[in-house]
Amino acid sequence: MKQLKLSLLFLFLLSACNNKPQTLDVQGHRGCRGIYPENTIEAFTKALEIGVTTLELDVVITKDKKVVVSHEPFFSHEITISPDGEKITKENEHDHNIYKMNYDEVKKYDVGTRVHPRFPLQKKMKTHKPLLSDMILKSEDYAQSKGIKKPLYNIEIKRHPKYDNQFHPPVKEFVGLVLTVISQFDIKERVCIQSFDIESLQEVHRVAPDMITVLLVENKKSFEENLQLLGFEPQIYSPYFEYVKADLVKKCHDKGIQLIPWTVNEEEDMLEMIQLNVDGIITDFPKRLRNVMEEEGIKMK
Repeated sequence: MKQLKLSLLFLFLLSACNNKPQTLDVQGHRGCRGIYPENTIEAFTKALEIGVTTLELDVVITKDKKVVVSHEPFFSHEITISPDGEKITKENEHDHNIYKMNYDEVKKYDVGTRVHPRFPLQKKMKTHKPLLSDMILKSEDYAQSKGIKKPLYNIEIKRHPKYDNQFHPPVKEFVGLVLTVISQFDIKERVCIQSFDIESLQEVHRVAPDMITVLLVENKKSFEENLQLLGFEPQIYSPYFEYVKADLVKKCHDKGIQLIPWTVNEEEDMLEMIQLNVDGIITDFPKRLRNVMEEEGIKMK
């Protein structure tokens, strides 16, 4: 451990000597999941209050073709109370399939009252999954009303090919619906589309080649193998943080690709990522990250 810390310190000092001052993109994961119900208007507003650079979120599709902010295409047993007041269970959560509901039905589910088993610090409130359009509108209005810099949006398309027509539409329709919502706002320069799904990113690149794309990575394939699978170079490479080592950072930067790991919640891990010179950090606790950055003299992008 001591040798690792010395190596990281050396890398950090080398970077400080040779490059411009380090800055960091602070991304609030699902808003600020550590302290507010995930992917809700309340969580995104709180993240803006804390002072994030980027709002990170996930989107799914309803039966009536609405784009909804949600991590799963169904109602998770960890966070949901059904319209009849019953807690969703792990056994029946897939029965509450958002793709089989109109949005009016989706709004009736409470996703903010239950105590989260992994995030006990969350403030509890009755709330629902918002439309992507409402989330953007509320975030833009909040930033303007407070006189703060308007946020970037990191929007994840939650698709797996085998679930086409079961939990979501096929890739072309899914991507088209998301891009249509984005086009309704003057935010294109502040949006990136991320996904673990190769086909979704390829479709975004095909129909909107100037859109910033982010390859999410949760596999142990090499950097080169993942880029080969994708078929083009994304602007951002976003692996699970434990996969991030100095050589991966160098490979990304040599190609002009930003490296933004997920989901980094502990201060020690945040510091390690900063010392490795990553370009941003996705975290459930953006205030915690900002505190670490302040201690290290790191500015936000």
